[in-house]
Amino acid sequence: MKKIILAFGLMLAVSVFKAQIYKAKEGGTVISFYSKSPLEDIDATNKGAIVVMNTNTNDIQVRLTIQNFKFKNALMEEHFNENYMETNKKVTNASGVVTYPYRNAIFKGKINEKIDYTKDGENKVTVTGKMEMHGVTKDETYAGTVTKKGDEITIKCKFKIKVADYGIQVPSLYVKNIAEVVDIDVNTILEPYQKQ
Repeated sequence: MKKIILAFGLMLAVSVFKAQIYKAKEGGTVISFYSKSPLEDIDATNKGAIVVMNTNTNDIQVRLTIQNFKFKNALMEEHFNENYMETNKKVTNASGVVTYPYRNAIFKGKINEKIDYTKDGENKVTVTGKMEMHGVTKDETYAGTVTKKGDEITIKCKFKIKVADYGIQVPSLYVKNIAEVVDIDVNTILEPYQKQ
């Protein structure tokens, strides 16, 4: 009898542990940016971000491949990657290993408020962490909402990024085309992580 109770307890502990890790659903994350300028507004959407959250610790991580941003025209996309974000820029270390350090934006942070994930509902939150982009790492705090509904958690967040803060230089020829501050909109749906 004790062995049966112990086995049941272990199974329960494993299922609770699994439920603590949530990962973005396939195609469930949309990150977009908008840049208003006198000559032409620029907007793009990225549906390939990886988002993982631990509901036990409130830790959250987002990894975004910059080249996955899609624009309304191919020339804008090319200029974005080559002239501003420099996604093809190579760095070779002392051992001869080549990396492309500007290809991803990574955010590692923690939701500051306590959330009862056993209950459905919307929670206004702030998340504080480190944003790494274009070779620069900065401490950032963003406001948003975390909504629990059934087995899913939806996170929505809007914030602004000053491009100069991340060492993104706009060529003088295009300075009127790009706003100094870009609006970012994040919407992701997470589900309990199932180990394959």
